[in-house]
Amino acid sequence: MTLAFLALASGLALLVWSADRFVEGSAATARYFGMPPLLIGMVVVGFGTSAPEMVVSAISASQGNPGLALGNAYGSNIANIGLILGVTALISPIAVHSQVLRQELPILLAITALAACQIWDGELSRTDALVLLAVFGGLMTWTIRQGLRRRADALAAEIEQELEEHAMPMKRACFWLVTGLLLLVASSRILVWGAVEVAHGFGVSDLIIGLTIVAIGTSLPELAASVIATRKGEHDIALGNIIGSNIFNTLAVVGIAGAIHPLAVAREVLSRDAFFVALLTVSLLVFGYGFRGPGHINRVEGALLLVSYVGYTAYLVTTAFGR
Repeated sequence: MTLAFLALASGLALLVWSADRFVEGSAATARYFGMPPLLIGMVVVGFGTSAPEMVVSAISASQGNPGLALGNAYGSNIANIGLILGVTALISPIAVHSQVLRQELPILLAITALAACQIWDGELSRTDALVLLAVFGGLMTWTIRQGLRRRADALAAEIEQELEEHAMPMKRACFWLVTGLLLLVASSRILVWGAVEVAHGFGVSDLIIGLTIVAIGTSLPELAASVIATRKGEHDIALGNIIGSNIFNTLAVVGIAGAIHPLAVAREVLSRDAFFVALLTVSLLVFGYGFRGPGHINRVEGALLLVSYVGYTAYLVTTAFGR
């Protein structure tokens, strides 16, 4: 058990560090190839911050641990909105100026509804997974077109500023792109092994471990990026990280895992976890869309998100260990 805990802790630490290097390297490389800042923020950064969830869920599915794969994806979505946005808004209220992000909020809600419908029958089949990946492909096509057409946007300006502040030579950018990706895969393998062993040692399900420890760990890159961004006044980056990550998690992470191996879905995933993801997503839409002007997530709303996340996590822990 000691070795499993060490693997879990070291895997999480290396995962967070390598994800950060991967995001910086990929964003800098994309800039050298002439990609517009808005497109870098919407696609490259969104993919990079969700890379930990993708690799962990893919490995979990290939090794026959569907609970860990699904728990990681849904748990990360819950942590992104409840924990990360809650903490971020408490530090500094989030103002939403980007029109692109306001367009993506209703899309995120529709995607969440689609994912819930797919697991209604207690299974995520390979066909369901391919549908998610097809929707993801279509959405990425739309996103790329938006990024190429709408170059003047609040999010684009903030991304451009970040790229200038963290400029790096081409060779170094490529080095961290490749090295970060390789370390992501290696650390994810260590993390998955440790998480499964810890779950078995305590007699709890892979799903609970995925929804809590692993989900929080794989969401740490988003937490760091959002807190740093909002402290610098880059509110659209803070929210964009969360929206992009949740879209990637719901479509690509679950889709890749299901395509590798069809996933049996426990009933509580639909009645408890998917329902809570939908509830938080609706709350995010109401708080952040801005129906009469720019969206705004204030400290009270941030506190509500954080309290709901703490309550949900406490419920998971007490029910898991109270049996």
